[in-house]
Amino acid sequence: MFFRFLLRRIFYVIPMLLITTLIVFSLILLIPGDPALALLGDNATTEKLAALRAQLGLDQPIIMQYWHWLTNAIQGDLGRSLFTGEYVSDAVFTRLGVTFQVVAMAMIFSFAFGLLFAITSVIKPNSWMDYIARFFGVLGTAIPNFWLAMILVVLFSVHLGWLPATGFTSISDHPVDFMKSVLLPSFCLGSFGAAQITRQLRSSLIEVLESDYIRTAYSKGLLLWPVIWKHGLRNALLPVVTTAGLLFGNMLGATVVIESVFAIPGMGQLAVHSILQRDFPMLQGVVLIMVLMILIINFITDVIYGVLDPRIEFE
Repeated sequence: MFFRFLLRRIFYVIPMLLITTLIVFSLILLIPGDPALALLGDNATTEKLAALRAQLGLDQPIIMQYWHWLTNAIQGDLGRSLFTGEYVSDAVFTRLGVTFQVVAMAMIFSFAFGLLFAITSVIKPNSWMDYIARFFGVLGTAIPNFWLAMILVVLFSVHLGWLPATGFTSISDHPVDFMKSVLLPSFCLGSFGAAQITRQLRSSLIEVLESDYIRTAYSKGLLLWPVIWKHGLRNALLPVVTTAGLLFGNMLGATVVIESVFAIPGMGQLAVHSILQRDFPMLQGVVLIMVLMILIINFITDVIYGVLDPRIEFE
C-alpha cells in the first residue's frame, strides 16, 4: 500500500539520478577552457600540460572519468578544488546551509503572499482587490528577478539605507540581522513564486467553490471563511503542491544570479566562481548537490500529493 507507493517513487528517483548526473558531468566537461592551462598559465610547456592532465585524469575517456567520479561521490568524496585544494564536499555543504536559508525564506514569502492575494481575490471577485491580485500575478511573472534585485538594492540600500546591499548573516548567529540580510534576496526569488501561486490557487479556488459539496456546505449555514478554510483550500491546494515542487527547483537555479548580485556566500555564488575559474570538480559537486535537492523535493512533493489526495491509489 503506502509503503509500496514510497518504494516505487524511490525506484523512479535512482535511475533519474544516474541519468542526470551523467548528462551534467558530460556537459560540464564541454565548457570551453582547459583546467590544466588555467592552473599553469599560458606560458606552460606542452609536457607540463600533458603531465597535469594525466594527474587530474583529464586524459581518460569521459565515461571512465564519470565512473571514477561517481564511485567516489557515492562514498562522499567529491574530489578537491583545482585552485584552493579544499575538499569539494566541505565547501559545498558549507555553502548549502546559506542557500537553503535563502530559498526557504523565499518559499515562505511565496506561500504567504500567494495565499493572501488568492484568497482575497476569491472573496471579492471583480473588486479592486481582485484586480490588484491579478495584476500582481502577471507582474511577478514578467519581471526578471535580477532586474528586480538591482532596483531594490538602489531603492532600499543606496537611497533609503534600510537594508544591507550585500552580505549574509545566518539565522543561528543573529536572527534580526538574518532577516535584514535575507529580506531583499528572498523577495526577489519569491516574487515569481508568489505570482505563480496566486494565479494557480485563485483558479483552483474558483473551480472548487463552484462544486456541489461547497453549495451543500453553504446550505447548512456555513459562512464564507469556514467554507474556504475547511473545505475549499484542501482540494484547491493540490495543484499548488505540484507548483511548489517546481518553484523550489526554479529558485535553486535562480540563486546563481541572486547570490552574485547580493554577494551571498552560497552555492549559486560558488557555482559562478567555479565556472569563471574552470574549477570542474567544484562545479560538478555543486551541480550534483543541486540535482539531489531537486529530486528529493520532487519525491517529497509526490508523497505529499498522495497523502492529500485520497483518489490516488497506493496499490
